Amino acid sequence: MRNGLVQLGAWAAATGAAVALSWLGVHAVLAGAAFEQPTALPLPSPKATVVPRAATATPDRARPADQPEASSSAAAPSAPASRTPAPSAPPTAPPPTRRPTPTATATPTVKSYPIPGGRVALDLRPDRASLVSATPDPGWQMQVWNGEGWLRVDFTKDDKANSVFVAWNGHAPTVETAIR
Repeated sequence: MRNGLVQLGAWAAATGAAVALSWLGVHAVLAGAAFEQPTALPLPSPKATVVPRAATATPDRARPADQPEASSSAAAPSAPASRTPAPSAPPTAPPPTRRPTPTATATPTVKSYPIPGGRVALDLRPDRASLVSATPDPGWQMQVWNGEGWLRVDFTKDDKANSVFVAWNGHAPTVETAIR
């Protein structure tokens, strides 16, 4: 009997040590891993307004882009002045701004649908639709279903559920939102 208890104690101690060692090893590896939900990248909007650079930039960056950058060293007096000076604006007017050029990944077919609980970005083509991203707001859960000719994204929290439905089965995609 005593021999059985000693064996049981040795087995329990060895098993406990193995579990603890495994847990510490796995914990060390997973501690640095990122398991958060990915955040959606902002999509460029054709209706976006451009903030004047003078309002947010330092004086060094407030100059128009077509003017050369002034160096900290003094210019040589013998340097030829081949450029014509830019016309000066009134002191109260902000410097001219340039509209940012769209990136190669921005397409006019991507539309964003913000609803309570999150945001859904869809690539809507004439004959099909595809999910670009679905990002839940903090505290909300997200679930995605898709089938042949349709997809659905739900955002849920407690007893609230809000959805984005897309259907394109034989017709152009239609998007509906349901807020409950």
